[in-house]
Amino acid sequence: MRTKTDDQLSEALVDLKREAFNLRFQAATNQLERPARIREVRRDIARIKTLQGERTRTAEAK
Repeated sequence: MRTKTDDQLSEALVDLKREAFNLRFQAATNQLERPARIREVRRDIARIKTLQGERTRTAEAK
């Protein structure tokens, strides 16, 4: 993920948030095939937000 550009990270974040939304609905209606996927998506979202924060802080430090 560190090799991706800021725009690619933002796009991936939007996609993951959309997937998390859909997974929540599937879980609510008991149609979820892989419950572990919710955790994976949440962690990927956290990874992207962490990278974005690091890049913002390094940009401000310059």
